[in-house]
Amino acid sequence: MARNVESQFLRPNSSLPKNIFTLFILLTVFLLLSCREKEETNKVSVDKHQEVTSQLPAITYAYLPEYPQPESFQRHHLLVEYLAEQTGLPVQQVFPDTFADHISMFGQGKIDISFSNPFLYVKLANRFGAKAMARIVAKDERAEIRGLIIARKDNRAIQSLDDCRGKSWLAVDPSSAGGYLFPLGHFVDHGLNLRDFKEVKFTGGSQEGVIRGVISGNHDFGTIRENSLKGIENKIDIEQIKVVAHTIWYPGWVYSYNPRLSKDVVDKIQVAMLKLDYQNNPQHRAVLDAARFIGIIPSTDEDFDRVRDLSKKVGLDLE
Repeated sequence: MARNVESQFLRPNSSLPKNIFTLFILLTVFLLLSCREKEETNKVSVDKHQEVTSQLPAITYAYLPEYPQPESFQRHHLLVEYLAEQTGLPVQQVFPDTFADHISMFGQGKIDISFSNPFLYVKLANRFGAKAMARIVAKDERAEIRGLIIARKDNRAIQSLDDCRGKSWLAVDPSSAGGYLFPLGHFVDHGLNLRDFKEVKFTGGSQEGVIRGVISGNHDFGTIRENSLKGIENKIDIEQIKVVAHTIWYPGWVYSYNPRLSKDVVDKIQVAMLKLDYQNNPQHRAVLDAARFIGIIPSTDEDFDRVRDLSKKVGLDLE
């Protein structure tokens, strides 16, 4: 009897092996379908990744770092948001740490739209092909700026420009316009050269740092952009400061663009800037008030030839 049972299990026409074979086929089909579904899932995942990476890169906007990053953000984030809304472009503010960083980042293509003083602009133009597209109109209703030579009000040793000879000079930055280049030109026009000063020190880009350095008595006199005094009157007692001299007026702060930007992008940004209406649009007024100016006007590279000429006259390198 046992042999008959064994022989039944070994016969090829037994029903049990057929069931096993059927089960094997079903498992094989299931595994193939699972692999196919997994491959299709992976393909969807890749497609989603490609969609993300194909989005337009942000247009980077940088304000020359005269102030700490939080203040730079507060002054310009409404303007950046306005430009993004008006142009439909992804505009993002970036924050160089120093004037030198601003120049370097522009050259590396990390800054697309630069808001800078005119001296730094001509450096960007000469070195990297930056193009001016607009200038601002300041609160005093001028599109020009000038430098101030300042000292402590109670410093009787400095009453005139010539009294600065042999004294310690605190300036903003070697790339500062109102805080260095313009005053240097003013000194040269009045017979004083760099060798005529005891020393020239820089604050690393801070207008406020110059004012504080002069008030502290650590330096005999300093040089700043004129409207810097009004910008810090809620922080420092500016009544302690006297103005020794003003420079002449030069073209003011400028918006320039990186040559890697397309004409279409530049045109959209420029049109949006020039549309800002301080007088008749309350929303625009809020944007401009935050940025500390009242308007934006068209500008071209030729507007800054006077700055180039001054740089050559005083021997400052633009390359």
